[in-house]
Amino acid sequence: MKIHFWGVRGSLPAPLTPVQVQSKISAAVQRITAADIKDSESRERFLANLPEWIFGTAGGNSPCVEVISSENKHVILDAGTGLRLLAEKSSLPPDMHYDMLFSHIHWDHIQGFPYFDFAYNPRVSLDIYSPFENMSEKLSEQMKSPYYPVTIESMTRKMKFHTVSADTVFSAGGMDAVCYRMNHPGGSYAYALCENDRKFVYATDTEIDSSNFEAGTAEKTVFENADVLVLDSQYTVEDAFTKQHWGHTAFCYAVDFAAAWHVKKLFLFHHDPAYDDRKLNSILDSARWYASYSGHKDLEVYLATEGTEIVL
Repeated sequence: MKIHFWGVRGSLPAPLTPVQVQSKISAAVQRITAADIKDSESRERFLANLPEWIFGTAGGNSPCVEVISSENKHVILDAGTGLRLLAEKSSLPPDMHYDMLFSHIHWDHIQGFPYFDFAYNPRVSLDIYSPFENMSEKLSEQMKSPYYPVTIESMTRKMKFHTVSADTVFSAGGMDAVCYRMNHPGGSYAYALCENDRKFVYATDTEIDSSNFEAGTAEKTVFENADVLVLDSQYTVEDAFTKQHWGHTAFCYAVDFAAAWHVKKLFLFHHDPAYDDRKLNSILDSARWYASYSGHKDLEVYLATEGTEIVL
């Protein structure tokens, strides 16, 4: 199983601004010594050793994650603007087929769907799964005039919609899949994908509370012993207090949740559009410190960034 991040921002896309680029350049220049620029090799070494928040970026596209099974079957989780990047930077699967799973229908999770170039190829087939009824109508609404110049009818006719029930196992990309309702306005669903004794969990847009730690059968099936958990960690603690009931989680609560369910690797996800790369890096450092301080040194904590690929 391979997991690829195509979009990791929450709420709306957040491209780098000129001021943020200038800040990165300034931070890099301040670190340069004479030894760092004496030849091409030293310059490359200097760049390679810069902190990730300076030399790279978490990315600005809204949520889209791709999972590829061991049989090379492709599953897409959510259709934020990262979906456009998927079609631009990747190749079609050998079977010309995608299974698509939607966590919910807030705009940042569907706004990339009209820009999914592969969906306009008549040879491509799509099976679209969600717990929401009439999903075809919900996706087509944003493609009607005057909001978009091309309707959903222009896409492949090999498009089928399936309504799935929470806590019921179904097949996606040849993998066992199950969804679980999370705490978010309007409803949002986490998905667990299992293959060859490996479990990947995608849990975006949720406000973790005490009920999420209860060891019911459904929770155990979805979260317990996950190899990788991608979890909404949009807020700092301060923001979480001022934005209660907005449906998002502070990074420290995400760490508590992952540790409680014996998760191996936690990827902080759904980054706030107001947070730049420096702040996201500080959140990652704080999350790692908190995991160690709270006695969960075995929990590996990472920042979800565009282009990152995980192999299970």
